[in-house]
Amino acid sequence: MTSDQAPTGRDRLRELLDAVLDEGNRTLTEMAGDAFASPWHFSRQVARGAGESPVALRRRVELERAAWQLAGGASVTEAAFAAGYESVEGFSRAFRRAYGRTPGQPCAAHTRDGHWLPAPNGVHFHPPTSLWVTGEQGARGGDEVTALLVHHALEDTRALLDLATGLPEEEYRRPRVPGLEVLPWDGPEESLAAVLDHLVWTTDVWLASVEGADHPDRAADDPVALLARHDEAAPRWLAFVRDVSRRGAWGDRLVDALCDPPETFVLGSVVAHVLTFGAHRRQLARHWFRAAGVGVDAGDPIDWLTRRSS
Repeated sequence: MTSDQAPTGRDRLRELLDAVLDEGNRTLTEMAGDAFASPWHFSRQVARGAGESPVALRRRVELERAAWQLAGGASVTEAAFAAGYESVEGFSRAFRRAYGRTPGQPCAAHTRDGHWLPAPNGVHFHPPTSLWVTGEQGARGGDEVTALLVHHALEDTRALLDLATGLPEEEYRRPRVPGLEVLPWDGPEESLAAVLDHLVWTTDVWLASVEGADHPDRAADDPVALLARHDEAAPRWLAFVRDVSRRGAWGDRLVDALCDPPETFVLGSVVAHVLTFGAHRRQLARHWFRAAGVGVDAGDPIDWLTRRSS
């Protein structure tokens, strides 16, 4: 692209970030070539859209990644070369200018934003290999309902998992609808075991994404194991949603570099996704519990809130 007019109908921010931050693009010429633009037009597009030059944006994000790596125990040498510096001395000078301390000094807590530097565009490194793009802080109107829905979903999931602990193994794993898929990329969910496993797994995966943790491994799917996993993840997921609500940060974006090509997720849509398909799976599980001869309630949030308030 040789015009400095941003195209419509596409996530141009993500396209620019892809070119600026691609591991193989170390120079402005390489970045511009990846975006099909001349270096001059590319620099102008990035500076206008992000408030930083491509080189400055890449350098800052790489320093943020280095700070996160150092907080996790990496050596100064490892962090320096991973950030693209040719010498430890050059890296140390840049790090000190940015953070006001040497890379060998004690660093901030290993949190989601403890390594962030001031940014004019809200673009930050998000571990392990993603980006976090903060949005404008919004009003809190309606957020209390979202937090209530998430709280209900977590407690309702736990109630179903607890109910499954009394189910015979053959009923728990019996295929109910062969070939059923709730979401194509999740694979078949033909049994109560599969549906309940996906309920827990979905929270595990998104929690790892927003916390910047490693992608979780699939674990045992028996009801006791699922209960333990759920009880460990549920309070963290609820705390995350309440923090987003408190900050009015529903418009923040997570750019997941593990996707090919990288994909942008808006936090509000992530929570809506989890709530939508979680509700579907819980009602599907209820239908199959009844088919197995197990009595189960309707899962109504009104009844849930009434019980909590009494």
